[in-house]
Amino acid sequence: MRPIDALVNALPEGRVLTDPDVVDSYARDRTFVEPGKPLGVVLAASRDDVVATMRWASEHRVPVVPRGAGTGLAGAATAGDGSVVLSLHRMTAIKELSPADEIAVVEPGVITADLDRAAREHGLMYAPDPSSYEISTIGGNLATNAGGLRCVKYGVTRDSALGLEVVLADGRILRTGRRTVKGVTGYDLTGLFVGSEGTLGVITSATVRLRRAPAVPPATFAAEFGSLREAGAAVAAIMAAGCQPSLMELLDRATLEAIDDWRNIGLEPGTNAMLIGQSDAADGQAVAARMERLCVANGATFVAVSSSPQETDELIGVRRMAYDAKERLGACLVEDVCVPRSVLPDMIAEIEAAAARHDVKICTVAHAGDGNLHPVFIFERGLAEPPANVWAAADDVFRHALELGGTLTGEHGVGVLKRRWLGLESGPVVQEVQQGIKAVFDPLGILNPGKAI
Repeated sequence: MRPIDALVNALPEGRVLTDPDVVDSYARDRTFVEPGKPLGVVLAASRDDVVATMRWASEHRVPVVPRGAGTGLAGAATAGDGSVVLSLHRMTAIKELSPADEIAVVEPGVITADLDRAAREHGLMYAPDPSSYEISTIGGNLATNAGGLRCVKYGVTRDSALGLEVVLADGRILRTGRRTVKGVTGYDLTGLFVGSEGTLGVITSATVRLRRAPAVPPATFAAEFGSLREAGAAVAAIMAAGCQPSLMELLDRATLEAIDDWRNIGLEPGTNAMLIGQSDAADGQAVAARMERLCVANGATFVAVSSSPQETDELIGVRRMAYDAKERLGACLVEDVCVPRSVLPDMIAEIEAAAARHDVKICTVAHAGDGNLHPVFIFERGLAEPPANVWAAADDVFRHALELGGTLTGEHGVGVLKRRWLGLESGPVVQEVQQGIKAVFDPLGILNPGKAI
């Protein structure tokens, strides 16, 4: 009997898929990375399914690739030859939502926006807000420590993760963290698993922090600039002034052109950057007006402040269209370097210089209030991987980010795309320690091998 047959027998009927065409559809994420040929896919519907899968995988030493909605941008969910894809998208229960304690307990397949909508019914919100929030899952967000548009005020996914239920490589169940506001018992295992990209265990439940939703609709502005450097200077001025925006997004000319070609947003010839900011404070309109003045003082040629929730949605909608608009231009290498906010203009200038130096089209958006930039390198669709000049431009961008005191990834994770640069940031001691941690949780090396570290 084949090992996969034993897995079929260990799980309820219909849980394991082995048809090659169907399996292939679960083997990749949103990157260009070409996956291997997995043995099958497990459609887990419960923690027990995950436990049975990991016990089987440990016994037969079969690699397991955990997967959420497949929206990742670093290749972390791409399957390798001879692996089994463990899909968690059917585990969609919001098991508890406590307004009194401001927490929710959710399964990993819950869509991020669905949790936020459920919280809003109680005057609360789930703060993490990745651009893919309507299609990405909580489990995937936890695995990559996803960020998003509201990070500038509320932090990344790790800042909202209180506790986890994790199935380890051998099928044991580990519970980490707490459901209290504070707690320092033992090591922070919750923080360790968040961002581990499925290399240490499979998250089957999470206790997450909810926050009070703003009492009034947020006030939003959009400012146009003649250069990215001016827009970057405006961001620095806004943050230095203590405006505490709840959102601060930057789009370059190439991105705006892609959106305009698709949705006709009325892009002006002299607009080379757009800054979209928001305040959800009780005096949000006054804060937005203050941010408007700072934009004008730093060279904005036009600023519009929303006067209704509909206008706010329209302005934020421009930002959320960015990735889909760029995908229409060709294949995308999507990156997310992060630098100290004070050097954001320098990082922007280097991205522009790298594009010119290597003759590569780069479209850049940024969670500017965090110093988190997303340069997207466009190349010919259908190629197995980016051509040499694209990799060379990416190399320049990564190295410059590190020189400025930044990091290779702010929220997408390492996956397979950034592993070639890991040594530049981590160094041998960090890499040795991380490999040691991996060996404790996954001694057989079957959990998402070749990813993250």
